Amino acid sequence: MGQTEEEKMAGLIAKDPEFRALVEEHRLLDEKLKELDRKVYLLPEEELERKRLQKLKLARKDKIAQILKS
Repeated sequence: MGQTEEEKMAGLIAKDPEFRALVEEHRLLDEKLKELDRKVYLLPEEELERKRLQKLKLARKDKIAQILKS
């Protein structure tokens, strides 16, 4: 029987430093986005930063999913 995605991810985190760094970077981007989302109002430069962080986070998520598929 095959591994679940969570099991595969845990195994990769344990043995692959690059994958671990990718997951950690995704987590940190998520935290930064949540921090910005707690603000009632974003300045124009904060809104640009939020969009930039969202794109980076999505790129990391796509890379993680791609690795998990292989």
